[in-house]
Amino acid sequence: MELTIYRGTHEIGGNCVEICSGSSRIVLDIGIPLFDADGEPFNSKLLEGKTTKELLAAKILPAVPGVFAPGSSPDAILLSHAHLDHTGFLGHTRRKIPVYSTKGTSKIMHAGGLMAGGVELPKERFRELKPEKQVRIGAFRVTAFSVDHSVFGSVAFLIEADGKALLYSGDLRLHGRKTGMVKVLWQALRETTVDVLLIEGTHLGEGKSEGMDEYDLEDEIVRQIRPVKGLVLASFSPQHVDRLVAFIRAAKKTKRLFVADLYCAYVLHLINLETIPYPSREEGIPVFHPKWLVASLKRRRVGKVPKMFRDSEITWDEILKTPDRYLMLFRPSMLESDFKGRLPDGLRCIYSRWEGYLDQPDWVTTQAKIQAAGGDLIPLHTSGHIFARDLSRFIREVNPRLVVPIHTREPQAFQGIFEHVRVLSDGETLQVP
Repeated sequence: MELTIYRGTHEIGGNCVEICSGSSRIVLDIGIPLFDADGEPFNSKLLEGKTTKELLAAKILPAVPGVFAPGSSPDAILLSHAHLDHTGFLGHTRRKIPVYSTKGTSKIMHAGGLMAGGVELPKERFRELKPEKQVRIGAFRVTAFSVDHSVFGSVAFLIEADGKALLYSGDLRLHGRKTGMVKVLWQALRETTVDVLLIEGTHLGEGKSEGMDEYDLEDEIVRQIRPVKGLVLASFSPQHVDRLVAFIRAAKKTKRLFVADLYCAYVLHLINLETIPYPSREEGIPVFHPKWLVASLKRRRVGKVPKMFRDSEITWDEILKTPDRYLMLFRPSMLESDFKGRLPDGLRCIYSRWEGYLDQPDWVTTQAKIQAAGGDLIPLHTSGHIFARDLSRFIREVNPRLVVPIHTREPQAFQGIFEHVRVLSDGETLQVP
């Protein structure tokens, strides 16, 4: 078995990995980079209107044979989760290559493609992976294991061939709501010798060894809401179902109604979990219909989505009558198209995303308008990635023969927490020992 990381050995995001065994090949993730060579946020406009050949020439696409570059096609592409830094280049791959993912990842990609300009997984290419159920792909035996990350449907992959075993973590953490997931993975590996652990290290070298878990975050959200006499806005990704649960629970604890938008409501409709209320007035989750999104859906002839939640619709005028009753999902695009500059006095916006986005023009403008209305913005977030404190525990539990870092700017930092580490360069091939 051979391993080649085409992208991700010295950067966060953009994962793309090839595993070979004889004539069989599979590719793990196919993401766009999060940052450019200068460490600045990657400009996605560089992709607009560009052909695969042009993106290859610009070295934006990794030169994976048979996927982007000339060569025979691999047996499959496997997606660990729906985030664009793991799926974003799917549209440039050869259409005949089957794509394996969980049903949850497929649904989240559909919602993101429909509502937020993301990448969808074409139905004709989709092959479902069921967690803990082994599938055969060429020479490989592949088992997906659910992991806790900041998007629904995330998995790690155990890949076996030639008497060797490789575990690819994808993105994961130990401080979310679903702590039982990693225990299932660890238990399943008790009788397996993992030859290579290919694992993310987002927070290594960042001085971020630990932080809040999702339950502590929910408690802090409640504390920040209680003293507010007016409207509370919440900014977070509706794909992050754990965070969505935290805000729904916080609304209930503070005797407010959680107002979903169409995107959020559609995600809840797709995942359809018994543990989360369905978006409706009856369940205490009215649905706001952003004008720009409704217009976009109609242009693309998918106007059925707004109709699904028409009976549950709540208007901005209704919210303005009693703003202290609501905790409302918010995005900056609502300011002009929906709010018409009318922000109620004394509101609070709880910002639960990566703080780097606050420097972008839309959030700079948003913060100024919130302050002008006598309100404030409170950053309140915890990471979707494993903290350094938990990384050493994860590695000890898996007990691999070799650790290969990925999704990190500081791969050498792994050498401080595990004895057997191999730092690769992009494009370098490793024979699994």
